[in-house]
Amino acid sequence: MTSRRKPLLRLRAPIPRRLHVGAGIAFPLILLVAWWWVTASGMVRPLFLPSPQAIVMEAWRQIETGILWRDATVSIYRIGAGWLAATVLAVPIGILMGNFRLVEGTLEPLISTVRYMPVVALIPLSILWAGIGDTQKILILFIGTFFQQVLMIMNNTKSVDMTLIRAGQTLGFSNAEILWRIVLPASMPAIWDTLRITMGWTWTYLVVAELVAAQDGLGRRIMDAQRYLATHTIIFGTIFIGLLGLVTDYLFKLGGRKMFGWSEGQR
Repeated sequence: MTSRRKPLLRLRAPIPRRLHVGAGIAFPLILLVAWWWVTASGMVRPLFLPSPQAIVMEAWRQIETGILWRDATVSIYRIGAGWLAATVLAVPIGILMGNFRLVEGTLEPLISTVRYMPVVALIPLSILWAGIGDTQKILILFIGTFFQQVLMIMNNTKSVDMTLIRAGQTLGFSNAEILWRIVLPASMPAIWDTLRITMGWTWTYLVVAELVAAQDGLGRRIMDAQRYLATHTIIFGTIFIGLLGLVTDYLFKLGGRKMFGWSEGQR
């Protein structure tokens, strides 16, 4: 009797680690080869799509002149400050909203409304409130992250089994003790994923944050290149921001596996 080979595309079925990593490497390589072929064959003018070689040369130019390091340092600082400020406020507010209906009823309508407001439209107000320095950029990143983050953390804490909370009440825990000793540990893996996702959102707001009166930064470099139709600079800056976001995402995933490995089988 011959054994039937298991199909690779089964819902949530595990696959070999080598295949998982190999597929993630092979697909970008295929796209890179297609990109090179399209530009090398002359099907697209360099103004609209520069060649991979032009992107590599632009990367080397920025590395050699020190522009890339200076821009990356400034942008990473702004990203970190904006995301951290949002997280410090969003985590406790989200936990309170997820566990006290009065807090949820008071704050959710306002937060749900503000999160749909376009961040770009708030740039003039942010300049009036915070000037044109780093504080204004950090404020834009904060606004773009905080409101979604609060609602996601609220939902994270709502997913905690009510049986655990009832058990804490039976043991005589106060509300603060239940939140600290039961709700927060139980919901922390989901909250960590929320922090990882919202960090990615913060990266996407970088160009918007550095749109006005920025002297340096990755987003500012892209905006300056747009004025002169320097598409090789635009594409390299966009790819580099994506790679930095990928690194932060990987670090979050690695940290999550280290701290919450016990929850991997449940998710």
